[in-house]
Amino acid sequence: MKIKLLCMLAIATLSLASINGQTVDEIVAKHLEAMGGAEKLKTVNTISTERVIAVQGMEIPSKSVIVVGKSMRSESSVMGSSMVQVVQGEKGWKIMPAMMGGTGEPEDMTAEEIRPLLGQLDPFGALYNYQEKGNKVELVGKEKVDKKDMFHFKITSNGVVMDEYLDASTYLVYKVTSNVGGQEGELVFSSYEVIDGIKMANTIDITSPMGAFTMITNKTVINGPVDEQIFAKPAK
Repeated sequence: MKIKLLCMLAIATLSLASINGQTVDEIVAKHLEAMGGAEKLKTVNTISTERVIAVQGMEIPSKSVIVVGKSMRSESSVMGSSMVQVVQGEKGWKIMPAMMGGTGEPEDMTAEEIRPLLGQLDPFGALYNYQEKGNKVELVGKEKVDKKDMFHFKITSNGVVMDEYLDASTYLVYKVTSNVGGQEGELVFSSYEVIDGIKMANTIDITSPMGAFTMITNKTVINGPVDEQIFAKPAK
């Protein structure tokens, strides 16, 4: 019985490998090539974006600046008040309007608040240079998502476990789901556009404990100048 069971498991494993037809590294290599190529991605030091956040019939303007692997600042204007989030290394600060339960003054963020934002320092995703980053990547299999063939990865990055789905026809990220501190979130990427040789999603549909909203990118600047002072926490 034990021998029979082992044989069945071996056949099942070989069948899965045959269905996938490719290893993790082969799929990741095609994913990076679809984005513009690993060498091109290495040349990116800064990314600045201007977006509109569409939520409950409102359009909220938002700007973000990323120094890849180092710093991130996002700022949104909500009914005349600014909401700011800044991460620099493993530290961060925020300004939350009173209408959103904040003080309207600069405050340090907790480790729990910073943790889900760390991924924004890495704009090309957890699969890019995953071995150098120490990310754990497992290819779960190939499956249907929204009637499309997807490569399903389970990824652990910065202590966060996420499920990432690559479109099997384009090798671009279609969806990412995660659970941080018991709170589930989902991002769906679409409307990809080539900007300075790099393919980026212009539309991101987000579902979180705070509700559902859509981020639409109006402008992206790659390797533009960035004043490091924008990351410094202002005095109260």
